[in-house]
Amino acid sequence: MVEQKSDLAGTTAGNSKLTQATDQISSLIVLSHSIKVFPSKWKMIRNKLEELLAILSSLPPDIQASADTNTALSTVLQSIEETTDCCNDLGQKCVEHSYSGKLLMQSDLDIILVKFDSYVKSLSEFVNADGFLSSCNHAIVVSRPGPAASRDDIRFYLKDLLCRFKIGRVEMKIQALISFNEVISEDERYVRIAMEIDGVVHVLMKFLNSKEIRVQEEALKSVAVICGFDSYKSVLVGIGVVSPLIKVLEGGSDLGKELSTRCLMKVTANCDNVWSVSAHGGVSALLKICESGCDDAGGGGELIGLACGVLRNLIGVDEIRRFVVEEGAIPLSIKLVRSKNEGSQISAMELIQVLASGNEFVRGLIVNEGGIRVLVRVLDPKSSYSSKAREKSMRALIILCSDSSGYMNSLKNYGFMDHILYFLHNGEVSIQESALMAASWLSGTSDEFRKAMGDAGFIPELVKFLDAKSFEAREIAAETILRLVAVPRNQKRFVQTGQNVNLLLQLIDPEEGNAGNRKVLLSIIMSLTFCNEGRKKILSSGYLKNIEKLADDQVLDAKKIIRNLSSSRFRSLIRGIWHS
Repeated sequence: MVEQKSDLAGTTAGNSKLTQATDQISSLIVLSHSIKVFPSKWKMIRNKLEELLAILSSLPPDIQASADTNTALSTVLQSIEETTDCCNDLGQKCVEHSYSGKLLMQSDLDIILVKFDSYVKSLSEFVNADGFLSSCNHAIVVSRPGPAASRDDIRFYLKDLLCRFKIGRVEMKIQALISFNEVISEDERYVRIAMEIDGVVHVLMKFLNSKEIRVQEEALKSVAVICGFDSYKSVLVGIGVVSPLIKVLEGGSDLGKELSTRCLMKVTANCDNVWSVSAHGGVSALLKICESGCDDAGGGGELIGLACGVLRNLIGVDEIRRFVVEEGAIPLSIKLVRSKNEGSQISAMELIQVLASGNEFVRGLIVNEGGIRVLVRVLDPKSSYSSKAREKSMRALIILCSDSSGYMNSLKNYGFMDHILYFLHNGEVSIQESALMAASWLSGTSDEFRKAMGDAGFIPELVKFLDAKSFEAREIAAETILRLVAVPRNQKRFVQTGQNVNLLLQLIDPEEGNAGNRKVLLSIIMSLTFCNEGRKKILSSGYLKNIEKLADDQVLDAKKIIRNLSSSRFRSLIRGIWHS
């Protein structure tokens, strides 16, 4: 940055008024840092000085060359020199504490601040005059600082960009915004320092309302990055970022709407900010975006997904949840499930799941709108839905139908169990795991469903998962089987296949190190000992020794199994095998 500043000095050499003004401003900025009294006043003055310096540094070479001969510019530069001289005198007095009174010094500093502010306005008006920036692409541009740049170098660079935000024509503003987005996306130091500079955030807010689409879009990119910092979300909300973001949702470009929803997603991750979005009409705007995905084309899946994501954040507040429901979110979500766009389908199912969570009344509304039927239809193997959509459907149905026997019966009538069984047998790994979770949930609902699952043929499919590679799959399968064999007729079904018993006994081998899942497997074996056929199969298995070893190692469940096997007419069969 030192070389860049010297380049500027070289460019202005020979332009006496411009050189004098920039030198005086630079010296005064340095002096201001050493002043300890009236710190807030001097900070405001320093900010104006830095703004003036940035404007002067952005002047095109031909304007710099004519600084002494251009009457309007020369007059402003002369006034700046006179005011900086006066300000320098006040600064020296503050350093030396030689001023006559605090009130008088504060008044003098206020007058100086007003003058510097007027120079900023005058130069801005002058810069924007017709023809002045016709060759703006040739204006001096401060080079981006390197990776090891100091804080002062970064601040100087950002100040220069701020100047271009304020005084540049459209193309200059866009280029400055692009440069700004590059640095804040790559190095968070630029975000922190930019947030410390007066005016940066307010200019970005102004750009959000710009009629120039590219300016608006680049500003949205900036805000999206800044929203990613938890400490700055409240700052943005406090200065009114929500209102222009909602306006973009209502009338911006497709990219603008996408960027706006990304910003709102980040802002509403903090529940304290959701009220602001609702108060500015955000719910209606978001639902309107979702509605656009219900047409035959079924486009805009990413935008609709983002809109649904913001709505999910909003409905974390019960009052807003009720409003979202009143505005028609439920029938709209069900329509989106039927749409042709996978992204819209998945987002809608996620929204339904959150709407249904912990609210019996809303669950009832979803069911009355045909939610169960539509979600089960997603699971139909003959349908064209993706595996990911089917996984989301299973999760939504589990939330929707839990704790209601009536809803569970609807699930059964619509063929939910048949679809789950199909995917346990034929699905890809990911959907098999989801189907396994759904089967586990079903097995925990009632004896009626446990009997129905046994009748439908779930047991052979679940047994296949007992020696799966995934420990979680093995564990879920074992727990599900344990619940199923609590029903006597499922015990008989389990032992009809002799290999099922052999597999159980094999998996509890003390040498294999399956201790993490062994307790559940032993509980299954215990249940089978209450069935005559089960006891026979266990006693005739070549892996009975594994239970004996565990019993000898004082594993309580194994000892209980041996006692059950030893009872009544089976006692004599194993008397020579094990003694209690």
